[in-house]
Amino acid sequence: MTAIDTNVFVTLWDENAAVYSKAREALDTALSLGPLIVAAPVYAELLAWPARTERMLDEFFAKARIVIDWEIPEQVWRIAGAASQGHNMRRRVSKGGEPRRIIADFVIGAHAMANGCSLLTLDREFFQRNFPGLTVKSFP
Repeated sequence: MTAIDTNVFVTLWDENAAVYSKAREALDTALSLGPLIVAAPVYAELLAWPARTERMLDEFFAKARIVIDWEIPEQVWRIAGAASQGHNMRRRVSKGGEPRRIIADFVIGAHAMANGCSLLTLDREFFQRNFPGLTVKSFP
């Protein structure tokens, strides 16, 4: 199973044809390997964009055969909190050398890890550094 990060959909919906085709190809490849899933925070982040509606997102996910996991168990929150803590400690040591991240980023990575999924994202380095052992897939 492959979990999909928010930035993949943002890229997919970008008007840049070259970027769109790479995002589409990455999603098609992931789907050919098994089911696709998104954590609830991905849905929320996508819905936060002004031009998007619940109906648009629901229809897109249904048509693309992507499952939305609305339930986030305790294990995911614990993994996310520990990863965020590690990130914040590295930021302090580097005196802000790493960018600040929101908790949703950590929940998305923790959700993939806890469910034994690989994660398709444009932010490979962030997820590899913060979730050792998570299989991270990306595209240029």
